[in-house]
Amino acid sequence: MMISNAENPIVKNKNPKLTLLPLIALIFYDVSGGPFGVEDSVRAGGGPLLSLLGFVIFPFIWSIPEALVTAELATSFPENGGYVLWISAAFGPFWGFQEGFWKWFSGVMDNALYPVLFLDYLKHSLPIFNHLLARIPALLGITVSLTYLNYRGLHIVGFSAVSLAIFSLLPFVVMSVLSIPRIKPKQWLVVDLKKVDWRGYFNSMFWNLNYWDKASTLAGEVENPSKTFPKALFGAVILVVFSYLIPLLAGTGALSSSPNEWSDGYFAEVGLLIGGFWLKWWIQAAAAMSNMGLFEAEMSSDAFQLLGMSEMGMLPAIFALRSKYGTPTISILCSATGVIFLSWMSFQEILEFLNFLYSIGMLLEFAAFIKLRIEKPDLHRPYRVPFETFGATMLCIPPAILLVLVMCLASVKTFFVSCAVIILGVFLYPILVLVKEKNLMQFISEQPELTMPPTVSLEHQLVVSKLHQEAEDEASISLLSDSSAKTEQESSKISNRVSNVTVEKHL
Repeated sequence: MMISNAENPIVKNKNPKLTLLPLIALIFYDVSGGPFGVEDSVRAGGGPLLSLLGFVIFPFIWSIPEALVTAELATSFPENGGYVLWISAAFGPFWGFQEGFWKWFSGVMDNALYPVLFLDYLKHSLPIFNHLLARIPALLGITVSLTYLNYRGLHIVGFSAVSLAIFSLLPFVVMSVLSIPRIKPKQWLVVDLKKVDWRGYFNSMFWNLNYWDKASTLAGEVENPSKTFPKALFGAVILVVFSYLIPLLAGTGALSSSPNEWSDGYFAEVGLLIGGFWLKWWIQAAAAMSNMGLFEAEMSSDAFQLLGMSEMGMLPAIFALRSKYGTPTISILCSATGVIFLSWMSFQEILEFLNFLYSIGMLLEFAAFIKLRIEKPDLHRPYRVPFETFGATMLCIPPAILLVLVMCLASVKTFFVSCAVIILGVFLYPILVLVKEKNLMQFISEQPELTMPPTVSLEHQLVVSKLHQEAEDEASISLLSDSSAKTEQESSKISNRVSNVTVEKHL
């Protein structure tokens, strides 16, 4: 059975939109959440030097290019679904679905890390969490509690993320100040190349600096996304980089600890050695709160991605069902179930698996970014990366090389598990198409209204182009400018006319 967006109230949302500060906090938690988890980069790097250099150099190679591409594409397609829309616009719905499946799966795997990290910090003071009998109920309790908070509303999640970010970063500000008299800069230069674990090092760097595109999946929930998204991404990049570098400079400069001691949760011990038990407990509490924020941000992005795919007609309409709080209930439950099933895996296993799948998806995103620049130069881009097509292509080459390197360093086990997930996605798409054609489940029939819908026929695109030209002739304004109120009104009229054409075409 097919239903249209106009007939279907489940895709409407009248709840408060995300503004700049909550969006910065959500992106911060999508990517980072603070320095919790960066300790492994010191151990894997054979000392502080490679870790510190990595968090200075990698943002220019990876984070900034990904953030710029995300800013352009998220403002061009300001709807829930994010990168699924971009890939569909460039390569068609089959590849859009594959991208969504890979990214959702890697996102759920990423989210399974946070309850594990939460308990890894607590076990330093509460050894009982080393035992499975205590650990399993704790993991379930954490997952269920945080899933309920996500269900209560995205605006609550956004403002909670702001509070959690402040609380999580404050003890590291205090620790950094207390460490100043003890810092010996020569300790930052320590490195033992014979002990460098390159696979662990690159995986740690990559994981701690990726997922800039994740917030795009809830672009439809953002207030004025064309202006808010670029500002939020810029603010988040600065916040993430400094939240890593400052604690690492303080901890490695003030202490002469062996690199082998730097593992998940070690910042709590650094706080103990620099400030005492009170600082250790504060950092552990901050770690707990940070992992809550990481879980909430990831869960929101994953759930709204499924909602966006449902609104595009890729998934059954049930995934677009919203609660009275405006949140996608079934999508949240689906993501939470995946987290519970994956949280038994070790930190390093999850890290390597999700990085591999994420890398494949990002390569496809960069390809879509370049293809849309070439084939759709007139696509409405409220924010545009300040390079022409050649420069934009060059921007994508360094991060693409890094993605291939991360994939090449993966273990055989990771390769086979990732291939199994990819094969599953390939078979799942035609199954869902068959279910849709046989009317075995309810699907939403229309695409969301975009500047240029991702999966429309050539005839429909010509109609859109013609309508836009008529508007320009009649009103003598440019649809590429977002500074005029008349332009917005004319664009709204065009959208309504395009929608009517689409409905007539379906009929």
